[in-house]
Amino acid sequence: MALDPHTEAALALHRFGFGPRAGAIDKMAADPRGALLAELEQPGAGLIANPDLLTSAEAAEAGRDFRMVRKAARLAERVQGEANQQAARAKPQAPDGRMADPAQPSPAMRDPGPQIPQAIFLDEAKARLAAAEEADIGFVERLVWFWSNHFCVSAAKGGGVLQIAGAYEREAIRPHVLGRFADMLLAVETHPAMLLYLDNARSIGPHSPAGQTGGKGLNENLAREILELHTLGVRTGYTQADVTRFANVITGWTIVPPRPELPRAGEFTFDPRRHEPADERVIGRNYPNTGFEQGRAVLMTLARHPATARHVAAKLARHFVADDPPVALVDRLAKRFLETQGNLKELAKTLVTAPESWAAAPRKLKRPGEWMVGMLRATGAAAPDPRPLLQAQTLLGEPLWRPPAPNGFADQDAAWIDGLAQRLDIATQLARRLGGNLDPKAVLDLSVGPLASAQSRQTVSRAESRPQALALLFMTPEFQRR
Repeated sequence: MALDPHTEAALALHRFGFGPRAGAIDKMAADPRGALLAELEQPGAGLIANPDLLTSAEAAEAGRDFRMVRKAARLAERVQGEANQQAARAKPQAPDGRMADPAQPSPAMRDPGPQIPQAIFLDEAKARLAAAEEADIGFVERLVWFWSNHFCVSAAKGGGVLQIAGAYEREAIRPHVLGRFADMLLAVETHPAMLLYLDNARSIGPHSPAGQTGGKGLNENLAREILELHTLGVRTGYTQADVTRFANVITGWTIVPPRPELPRAGEFTFDPRRHEPADERVIGRNYPNTGFEQGRAVLMTLARHPATARHVAAKLARHFVADDPPVALVDRLAKRFLETQGNLKELAKTLVTAPESWAAAPRKLKRPGEWMVGMLRATGAAAPDPRPLLQAQTLLGEPLWRPPAPNGFADQDAAWIDGLAQRLDIATQLARRLGGNLDPKAVLDLSVGPLASAQSRQTVSRAESRPQALALLFMTPEFQRR
């Protein structure tokens, strides 16, 4: 049954965007699907134009400088402490038998704490949050979040990933979110954040010059996750031998050490001394030893593989439409992926024009980050300081850029349903801060509008106070689901 224009507009904003802002439902009602398609054509869609944000190389250098300052501060404190002890032992006692207090270390020499990497992380988080809050619909931004989770890295890894996690999303995901899958795949797998996260930066071919002189050896993590998670999917015909051979192919994909005297410090580089000098056969196809190009060739083959098309199509349909997506929709998306050689804009167009994308009832639970952005958009609240939202997102089990494993955060209801009690706490806190200044009925009309059931409207109207009504609105099925 066809939806009326306002209901379709409200569904579009929740299913494909971050939920309505004031006036958005009325604005989209003339042509909901056309509005989604128009957002794909906006100049600079998906990009964050903020010259104050650091590149990954700059962030890595800042992190290196910070670590050097911390080490110098600790060394200075230790040396100063030893000098104070020696001075105290040599100093004569005062007439009353007491010793004078030794000199305290200079404040400038004290450990500066974790400010710099965390500050870089927070700047990136703030920019990401603003992009989602300020988007007219948020479809492209939702695509960014989807692909960032598909090709996830974790800031909890250590080794400098914390300060480059945001730059990774800006540099490897956003420029290609409406481009070609193959280009995004290459950008992701050669980015310093991914090479650090999955340990390929230190992977050394056993017969390479570095391997022959005592290098640590081969690491298969990146090769395995490219096959299992990023492209083909699990149980799609590759073997453990394919993983090992592919890992050999991408030896030498590493990072220029972030030292100021080195050109391109902190950037990706191909190191032939670490590269396994051999032809390799990966998933039934031969790849001659052409250095870096050998690895690129394998990635391009994987990007065109029918299993990759099916894997990506299923994940995209599951994320936007339903935990158990319609087979016809997955078929449609996989076919379009292959027809266009992985054109992601065409894939997004197919998603929003497919009848199956609109037929499913809004039963899919929003992930915590999406839900919280939806509350900000519905209330018009600004979030100049991202830390409270980041803390809330962590409480709800979705800490920003810190997935629990390389397969990213789960995209099924079962992973998030247990967090609904915590969502109520967070909704209540936000409502207490804003509720006295807002009319809950007006917020309900602008945020869920024609989707709201009679029961939800009654629940909100019977609340004892405006803050309570607002919190209950945020917990309604229509606000929680897409």
